[in-house]
Amino acid sequence: MKTIKSYIPEIYFFFSIIYYWTLTSNTFNWVAISLLLLLAFLVYSKNRITGIILGSIINLVNVYMLFALASELSEFKTFNSDAKKLLIFGLLYLGLNLIFGTWLLVKYASETEKTLNLETQTKV
Repeated sequence: MKTIKSYIPEIYFFFSIIYYWTLTSNTFNWVAISLLLLLAFLVYSKNRITGIILGSIINLVNVYMLFALASELSEFKTFNSDAKKLLIFGLLYLGLNLIFGTWLLVKYASETEKTLNLETQTKV
């Protein structure tokens, strides 16, 4: 059970990428395939640098997407049911992506701190 809990952000992003892939309706979506390969490499190797970079990129892209969501909402003349659906789903999806992206970033950044502390203690 502990191993599943330690991979919650990666599992979430796996399903998020699959969801994105189904929305594009392309069988060969090189962006989704690249993201899945990068995520698989991260899970397999547990490389701290890859985890930090992936978490940072995910957070930056989702902040950009929040601005895109705000821009899209500003195009509605009246705040009707379509605008509400867009706002609710967009904030929920992007908010979860930001939460799990930050979790991923903190997870691998804190591993770096633990490793640095262990290296410092062994040198003394």
